Amino acid sequence: MVSSSASSSTPTSSTPDDLLRNSSDERVPWVVQKSNIPDYRVALVCSARSSHTKALGTTNLLLQASKEALLPPNPAPSGTQTPFFPKRVGSGFFGDRDRERESSVTRDMSASLMSSISSLRELDLRSSSPSPFTPSGGRSGSPPISPRSLRAGGDVPAFEETVDVLKKGHLDAARLAVRPGAMRDELEDEIERDCESLRSFLYAAQIIDEISPRSQDSIIGTGERLACKIVAAALRNKGVDCEFVCLDSIVDATVTFVTESGLATSGDQGAAQLSQEFYDQLAKRLGERIRACGTRVPVITGYFGPVPGSLLAQIGRGYTDLCAALCAVGVKASELQVWKEVDGIFTADPRKVPSARLVPVITPDEAAELTYYGSEVIHPFTMEQVIRARIPIRIKNVENPSGAGTIIYPDEGLVAPIAGGIVTEASKVPTAVTIKDHIIVINIHSNRKTLSHGFLARIFGTLDRAGVVVDLISTSEVHVSMAMQEFHNKKRLDRLVKDLEKIGDVTISREMAILSLVGRNMRHAVGCAGMMFTALAGAGINIEMISQGASEINISCVILGRDSSKALNVIHETCINGVASPRPSQVILQ
Repeated sequence: MVSSSASSSTPTSSTPDDLLRNSSDERVPWVVQKSNIPDYRVALVCSARSSHTKALGTTNLLLQASKEALLPPNPAPSGTQTPFFPKRVGSGFFGDRDRERESSVTRDMSASLMSSISSLRELDLRSSSPSPFTPSGGRSGSPPISPRSLRAGGDVPAFEETVDVLKKGHLDAARLAVRPGAMRDELEDEIERDCESLRSFLYAAQIIDEISPRSQDSIIGTGERLACKIVAAALRNKGVDCEFVCLDSIVDATVTFVTESGLATSGDQGAAQLSQEFYDQLAKRLGERIRACGTRVPVITGYFGPVPGSLLAQIGRGYTDLCAALCAVGVKASELQVWKEVDGIFTADPRKVPSARLVPVITPDEAAELTYYGSEVIHPFTMEQVIRARIPIRIKNVENPSGAGTIIYPDEGLVAPIAGGIVTEASKVPTAVTIKDHIIVINIHSNRKTLSHGFLARIFGTLDRAGVVVDLISTSEVHVSMAMQEFHNKKRLDRLVKDLEKIGDVTISREMAILSLVGRNMRHAVGCAGMMFTALAGAGINIEMISQGASEINISCVILGRDSSKALNVIHETCINGVASPRPSQVILQ
């Protein structure tokens, strides 16, 4: 489902009649994924391009550029003209004799900026043109004039360099993915145009000294649009008849169906959250849009436009995975494939545990627990959208397409019809062990100034007001221990501790880690907890805190951070490798 960049292999030439297409037979099932599977109709959802380092990933660079747009300008070098900066007009920054000239320049630049910003939203969502990425089927026009050319006497803002890095990276990817010719020229024009529109947008934000949540959503959406155009052009060159599907306005058409109650639910921060009704209506609209492509393969932007309350605030960085899930629900797909940089879900982190092995089949509950406690799998809310529609999820590796990956399937019996076969599983043992580093433990002991029945209520109320997420909690009548992620902002932690000290005596343990053993039916395997804690004791690893849910799907404990790697290997060898051989799973080809 998720594509980091276009393929670098040399494409072959093709005529429109030779292009590969989806079947026109409505009985043929859909697969939402990255590449073609025979006898299935395919839809692709693209995320922004990644990089060899997380900091240089497209989305991170776009967020960095949005922050840089709000930085104060550097002073101009000695002897240069004062840089034009309209937001300071009238503040005494300019002299009276320059007012008339400044007003004229302000009007001219504002007109240029508004024209450039408007061009960012001129994509026709229902294009049926032969071009996979330009709605008109031809050139999209010359890139808008960058406001940089109007600031001849001033310093270049920091975001200029960031935008240049983005543009170069995408142009390089385009040249690797598409052979020289008219299509590559058009693709390069599109990349230039989108990057210059982004640059103009950032200049406008610098002028008004503000980036709203909706504006930030528009900025990050540039990454998915650029990647999607590269993938669409690369597929076209490889003989696949595809259509670039931009979802910038899909929510505008869908949100009218959302009732007032759809935004009435409060989240942890008290902000209105989108209801399930909103996501159901969005999935329906996405399904209609995909079917409108006919036999052409939809290449879809994982960014689906600003949503009420901001895309980043409501959904977070995993919005492309969610978009793919909703697309799968909308077309009633037979399978959702999520393409990552790993082969699938492992019994432990293979970078830390050499004996870790791939888990071929896993349940949503197990995958959710692993995600919460350190394994980057797929967000539980995204899984929920697909699983409730009875659609299995396959996690695959973009660098190892032939690998089987991991299937997330909801039935306890795990008999799953999938693209290419049926997966079955005969028994259950602990599924995986994971570690979550950079944990602190806050201990609160009642000072008995409050009644015991109000002790917990006051603690949880304080946590709610502070917006703190607790990973593990262990309680008694007068003592509470809470494990949570370390605070990047020391002042925020200090404020929380100060508020908690009104309830009781507070101590903090730092540099801890959460070790979790996960398995759906561990409650039927007698002695799992005892085996886990005995193994840790035998390795000389002290346990600071223990927690186990009523479902017994997860046994977790807090240990010293310096023991995390050692504990991971000990528990993997004792509780997973030592309990049973690899989980008896098989794929029966249809």
